[in-house]
Amino acid sequence: MPIRIPQRLPAYNTLIKDDIFVISDKQAELQDIRPLKIILLNLMPKKIETETQILRLLGNTPIQVDVEFMHMSSHISKNTPQHHLSTFYTSFEQVRERKFDGLIITGAPVEKLRFEEVNYWSELCAIMEWSKTNVYSTMHVCWGAQAGLYYHFGVRKQTLARKVFGVYKHRTAVKNARLLRGFDGIYLAPHSRHTESLSSDIQEHEDLRVLSISDDAGIHIVGSRSGRQYFIFGHVEYDAGTLASEYFRDIKNGDDIDVPYNYFPQDNPLYAPIHTWSGHANLMYSNWLNYCIYQNTPFDINEIG
Repeated sequence: MPIRIPQRLPAYNTLIKDDIFVISDKQAELQDIRPLKIILLNLMPKKIETETQILRLLGNTPIQVDVEFMHMSSHISKNTPQHHLSTFYTSFEQVRERKFDGLIITGAPVEKLRFEEVNYWSELCAIMEWSKTNVYSTMHVCWGAQAGLYYHFGVRKQTLARKVFGVYKHRTAVKNARLLRGFDGIYLAPHSRHTESLSSDIQEHEDLRVLSISDDAGIHIVGSRSGRQYFIFGHVEYDAGTLASEYFRDIKNGDDIDVPYNYFPQDNPLYAPIHTWSGHANLMYSNWLNYCIYQNTPFDINEIG
């Protein structure tokens, strides 16, 4: 089954070319089914790129998904045209009385700041509090994962001596975790961050479990025992070339940055990187939609919470 997005959205034609099953609003209105309602809180600066990456994963399942986009009213985006935001995005005030099966909170380039120093922190806290009663399952990504753990559980982030940057091996730590069904015991996933949350701090909370971890990159996935909250310390949604774009951008800016670990063939930036994590990325999002949401969310969406 497809994802339902506006036909004018820039990602629409890209996804069609990628053979991702999408339908327009008009087509969806002719179908008599209960699609999942997912809202994406997009905090990334290149919002159109992030939309396409995450929609590609949400569209690779047998479940019909209606996707909406939300931005922060308390922050003005400098990298996305205002026309795009006003056309395709909504604000928290416009949706706060509604219910959603799933919420995705993306990462953001603010991890070197204290949470309280982020100019939209108060609004984000209100959204995370709202999610407890108005969303069935929430997926927090990268900085969004650190923000979620800090807000909901008081887990503080720690600054790393060197940026965790590259594609790392991870091992699953919990058998039969719903989000990791079908995962290999060892899998690859990209990271791009200057901070981390410690396993010892997470293990102090009985409701949390470390689901997968890397010897080199640290924690990758944390989940609540209820399956209502997941915290992903990485970017499985990234395209093959995203880390390369970040690397060359930082080099151009004169930053002290290492070549992404285990990413370029022979560690040579002159060679095109290979997409080595897409299989598990698709499986993760498919599991989230199916096992974590579809199999458990109420048929009457108004009963959530």
